[in-house]
Amino acid sequence: MGEKPTALQNSLDRLLDSPGVTGVALIDAVTGLVYGAAGDVGEAGGGAESSELAALIAQRLGEAGAEGDLESVVLTSRRRHQMLFSVVRPAGDPLLLAAGLDRDRANVALALRSLGDRVAEVLA
Repeated sequence: MGEKPTALQNSLDRLLDSPGVTGVALIDAVTGLVYGAAGDVGEAGGGAESSELAALIAQRLGEAGAEGDLESVVLTSRRRHQMLFSVVRPAGDPLLLAAGLDRDRANVALALRSLGDRVAEVLA
């Protein structure tokens, strides 16, 4: 008899319905700990690497005079896209939602909008 999926796992599984999304992970932005994942986790990116990348980008943007918090990051390669979204929560360390997308099946603009609109659902 299998375990009943958590609300977090159900939310992450639903994100796989977005066109081209192959994997997602919810990551602690400070420690890199992965709280949950769905699909091909390797496509979403590792927890430690994602948190370090987001911190580096936020730091460099701040040094360049940018104001406000980091909202999202898009990385593109020949075969895939990787997206990182900041997930706002009322208390605790900030979170990141990492998503891996198949470049041949995903439209970056639509994926940014779709996943960006659904980030809040992950913690609901």
